Amino acid sequence: MNIDEQVKYLMQGVDYGDPALAEAMAAELRERLIEAEKEGRPLKVYCGYDPTSTDLHLGHTVTMRKLRQFQELGHDVTFLIGTFTSLIGDPSDKDKLRPKLSTDTVMKNAETYAQQAFRVLDPQKTHVRYNSEWLSKLMLSDLFELASNFTVQQFLARDNFRKRWDANEPIYLHEFFYSLMQGYDAHILEADVQVGGSDQLFNIMTAARKVMAFYGQKPNIGIILGILPGTDGEVRMSKSLGNHIPLNTTAEDMYGKVMSLPDKVMPVYARLATDWTPEKVNAFVEGLENGSLHPRDAKMKLAHAITAVFYGQEAADKAQDNFIVMFQKGDMPEDMPEYHLSEPENIVDILVKNNLAKSRSQARRLIEQQGVKINGETVEDSALVIDQPCILQCGKRHYLRIKM
Repeated sequence: MNIDEQVKYLMQGVDYGDPALAEAMAAELRERLIEAEKEGRPLKVYCGYDPTSTDLHLGHTVTMRKLRQFQELGHDVTFLIGTFTSLIGDPSDKDKLRPKLSTDTVMKNAETYAQQAFRVLDPQKTHVRYNSEWLSKLMLSDLFELASNFTVQQFLARDNFRKRWDANEPIYLHEFFYSLMQGYDAHILEADVQVGGSDQLFNIMTAARKVMAFYGQKPNIGIILGILPGTDGEVRMSKSLGNHIPLNTTAEDMYGKVMSLPDKVMPVYARLATDWTPEKVNAFVEGLENGSLHPRDAKMKLAHAITAVFYGQEAADKAQDNFIVMFQKGDMPEDMPEYHLSEPENIVDILVKNNLAKSRSQARRLIEQQGVKINGETVEDSALVIDQPCILQCGKRHYLRIKM
């Protein structure tokens, strides 16, 4: 690709909420690419991921896919695991204080992050770093210097803090440190480009750029991407909300979860979670809008494309075939009883509460006899906890649609 083609490719899917800002970042990216080409060096690109749970999910891969695009163009990519920033907790997408995590919990969560990320990133071209390497060594004098670049008004102007202020809810001083720490990450990594979701707009476009300028560096270019909604189609994907599609799962499970999405979010998933070209995404969305593409067929095409990214074409084909056999050619009724979860719940309790088993012991026997399935997959563990929407099947004829 020439420079202009690279800029168009790398700016695909951005969401700054301001066309003028998008144009400014595209112009800066173009200038930085020209500069790097003259100097014969790759751009230094990174994105940070806080290990607040053990599993990465499809929402995380939106930014990973952008990192992969930079890798394809020969640039230097760092997958940064926030082993220190997660101790503070990012308040960017929250309207209340995040619970604090212990160091032991964070390190345990971080153990498999890189391996999960390699489902998208090229492991031979990815640097894995942990920001506790440098943030744990910061002195109080360093914090004074960093904090001198910001005003309290700048933080209170942020929507999430403003809501808490107006509601007379506490805002803790340590929550301000998160943006400073993220800016310091960009400084240490000497980043040309930082990738993040639209909830990171302040951290990347204000905090990181200010900190880098303070240390005499060229401010990093922010590539800000849209946020993937969860399987409920309403709020961002999150394991804590039970609306996530995990990476550590099976092709059949991933395919089935995509098929459970509300129709309205299919265009968003097409743009953010597939490897389709802009032309193919546009054709898909147009087909939905003009009725030439049936929603059911569209969702199957979408589920296959997303599953193929992580498990390959053959596994995606098999997952689709299994879904057709189970949910289209089988006897599953279109209308079925529903059960709403307000919090994660053991499968045995769900079976008993919905009269699919007369007792807990009978429920466990049904599971041991392989008579219970979730989204077409046989349940083998009676200790299974259900924490997201799914279709539960008991025997050949009894179905239950579980919603959050």
